[in-house]
Amino acid sequence: MVIHPKKMNNLKIAGFLTLAIIITIAGFMIFGQEKEVDFSTQIKPILNKNCISCHGGVKKSGGFSVLFEEEAFANTQSGHPAIIPGDPNGSEMIRRLTSNDPEVRMPYERTPLSPEEIDLLKTWIKQGAKWGEHWAYDPVQAPETITQKTSAGFSPDNNPTSTNTIDFYVGQKLEEHELAFSKEEQPLKLLRRAALDITGLPPTAELVDQFTSQEISYEQAVDKLLSAPTFGEKWATWWLDLARYADTKGYERDVSRTMWPYRDYVIRAFNDDKPFDEFTIEQLAGDLLPNPTEDQLAATAFHRNTMNNDEGGTNDEEFRVAAVLDRVGTTYEVWQSTTMACVQCHSHPYDPIRHEEFYESAAFFNNSRDEDTHDEEPRLRFYSPEEKSEIESVLSWVKENESSKAATERKNFLTYLEPKYPSHNAVDFDNAELIDTKWLGIQANGSAYLRKVDTRGSDQMLMYYGSGLDGSKMTIRNGGPTGEILAEFPINKTKGDITRAIPLKPVTGLIDLYLEVENTRVTSDQNAAKFVWFAFVPSLAGKDKPGFKDVQNTWETALNFRGTRLPILIENPSYMARETHVFERGNWMTLGEKVNPETPKILNNWNPEWPSNRLGFAYWLMDKENPLTSRTLVNRVWDQLFGRGIVSSLEDMGTQSDPPSHPELLDYLAWKTMNDYDWSMKSLIREIVTSATYRQSSALSAELFKLDPQNKWYARGPRFRLNAEQVRDQALAVSGLLSDKMYGPGVKPHQPEGIWQTVYNGESWNESMGEDAHRRGIYTFLKRTSPYPSFISFDAASREVCLSRRIVTNTPLQALVTLNDPVYLEAAYYLAEDMVKQDADKPEKGIAYGYEKLVLNPITEVKLETLSTLYEEALAEYKSDPESLVAFFDIKDKSTNPEQAAMSVVANALLNMDEFLTKP
Repeated sequence: MVIHPKKMNNLKIAGFLTLAIIITIAGFMIFGQEKEVDFSTQIKPILNKNCISCHGGVKKSGGFSVLFEEEAFANTQSGHPAIIPGDPNGSEMIRRLTSNDPEVRMPYERTPLSPEEIDLLKTWIKQGAKWGEHWAYDPVQAPETITQKTSAGFSPDNNPTSTNTIDFYVGQKLEEHELAFSKEEQPLKLLRRAALDITGLPPTAELVDQFTSQEISYEQAVDKLLSAPTFGEKWATWWLDLARYADTKGYERDVSRTMWPYRDYVIRAFNDDKPFDEFTIEQLAGDLLPNPTEDQLAATAFHRNTMNNDEGGTNDEEFRVAAVLDRVGTTYEVWQSTTMACVQCHSHPYDPIRHEEFYESAAFFNNSRDEDTHDEEPRLRFYSPEEKSEIESVLSWVKENESSKAATERKNFLTYLEPKYPSHNAVDFDNAELIDTKWLGIQANGSAYLRKVDTRGSDQMLMYYGSGLDGSKMTIRNGGPTGEILAEFPINKTKGDITRAIPLKPVTGLIDLYLEVENTRVTSDQNAAKFVWFAFVPSLAGKDKPGFKDVQNTWETALNFRGTRLPILIENPSYMARETHVFERGNWMTLGEKVNPETPKILNNWNPEWPSNRLGFAYWLMDKENPLTSRTLVNRVWDQLFGRGIVSSLEDMGTQSDPPSHPELLDYLAWKTMNDYDWSMKSLIREIVTSATYRQSSALSAELFKLDPQNKWYARGPRFRLNAEQVRDQALAVSGLLSDKMYGPGVKPHQPEGIWQTVYNGESWNESMGEDAHRRGIYTFLKRTSPYPSFISFDAASREVCLSRRIVTNTPLQALVTLNDPVYLEAAYYLAEDMVKQDADKPEKGIAYGYEKLVLNPITEVKLETLSTLYEEALAEYKSDPESLVAFFDIKDKSTNPEQAAMSVVANALLNMDEFLTKP
């Protein structure tokens, strides 16, 4: 068949058009598809910034909220949804954002959204308005395999030749921002940096010699630092800020308390490299572990660091509740980087956490025995080895004559004296009162009730009380003044408060105890006795057996133990369990619906095998599916080493937080910490401080500062001022004064007169003597209302509440402290002694030696000349005015001369150098 030429041309044209259309469609499919909008990183920030304050957890104007997915797409007050997926033009939200009518346009009476933001919202809706999770709520995933070497180093031209994974991720970001790694820091400056970061102290002379002679490598030096006992002291300081640790109760009276055994537990835990999951579980629920050890019980003092208000006239239940709410907020801040406190009054304004979920979390903490009592019970009793041996004889007796269960119950009671009923539970007074709202006082002819008491069928009641009168008779009845008599006994004058055993008629179930006191010889309204607590513990069995009297005496002696006692958490037994209710608008006196212990739905799921108590909650926190715990830990450790977190808002990883500068790096370290390192903090720290990123020089050029002023991309090493404790510790260390004594009660080194103006308690700052005056800052007694002055000057915390990050300031007061505080003057004197010994006839030798001792770097000619001039001027002044020798450097048991005093002035200047007070 022959085709006409004209028809042939038409076919060719049709073919070309078809091909063009196919190419166009294919090109569009390949190149022209819209990039999918990401809700978490692109849409959520716009909604949080512009919409959520009126359409979120606190307010739902017009019945519209963008906090939760189901609320965002639900019908509003108009009866229609504001967002219609796939239809931006039909969505009321877009109409309101683009309206020209100021009464209609949103945000109302605020700056309108930019065209780019509106276009982004339109595109998101057009693509189906897919809701997404905030990045921090996604489970931590295993990192992609990266082919690379795992050691860090620098080539002769100071470029990294081999990198670990940290350097791979940091290097990627540096390349993106047209930056590069700085050269490696000078070896001794790097060693000093690592020592200060790992131990909080300069490297020892022995370590410096081993490193300088190349006997050990940098990595080996890091291992030595990590294994030093000073590691635990340094990192415990960081943790105690989070734990709001202090040596006083806080509030108005702010009297002393015994909390130091908890601090010692933290130091030991860090030195032992206790896995962080164990460390967490012990602090939140050590008492609920099977057969808890003394250490595991002491760990629970983490949440007894809450303040305790024993001011007269306060309501114990109010402040017990305040402590519970603080524990919820602190737990979520410390382990989840989540601001939970605002949810106490309403649903979270930015994050998908509902109001009732706060109280569901509070239900985990609401069932502990502590009740804001004056004596801060329950308290763990630290018996001596001899006392423990004697108590074991009592427990063996009980096990033999009763049962193993009875022996365990008695052991628990002797360990922390629970369960018991505090006397402030008393009600319905007749010639009775709560003395100072703390203790039950019954007059010579008065009465009161203890309601809903379960005596557990005990044949004995233990009573802790004190009396200033003789001749009283106390009667305890079941139910009321005409009820069955359960106990009747005399009360006479006591020497202080005592624990006494009272025979009791056994009864079962919840009853009301009617407490009545009579004394016909007294007509005044004086209280016949002050009662502190009541407990129901059966009498010892085997009264007719040989040896019973010795066992009974040991039991009574243990009951009246007066040694070291640490406030801890203990769970209520089932018959004393509390209910938890939502507080309407956060008011503890306005109870809403009852809630059970549960965790926020936005986070990882609850395992039904976990117990529904604090132990289960701790398991939930440390579950590898929890998206926040490992990220939070890594971020906090990174901040300690680099001066800023990968997420700079340490306390918050919610939707209002700063985005991570290196998200892949954060998740890599989080995954590795959980899975490869089994929660070992030392392993995490080692990986970071051996990276090329950490080992960079901290030198800062004008160009680098302009490109990255906050060192967000880590194109240089970390350099920032040491914390308050380190500033003092380092001065004592280089002067040879620092004590290596560890643990024990807080010490009171020198502080100016008149700082402690305590009220109502008569306490004073009795300055510690001997080596206690020169111990590390972590052991300094911390009074919340009057913290150690020089520490406060250097931005330490007063620790009323959890503190995720200390601010870093630079004030003239700090220089006044290090120039004039007697602690630093004494350190300068002893440092000067060492400097003079180098060559008494050539002071410049001593000056050069002192400088290098402090910063591990040779002194420059300019600095040596300046300091030598300072020495000569001071020497001339002291020679011309001998009386001035003791006016400034008046050191106990030390005489001085012009040369020593002049060198002390130079040493004082050295201790104030920026390069000494700043991490290199």
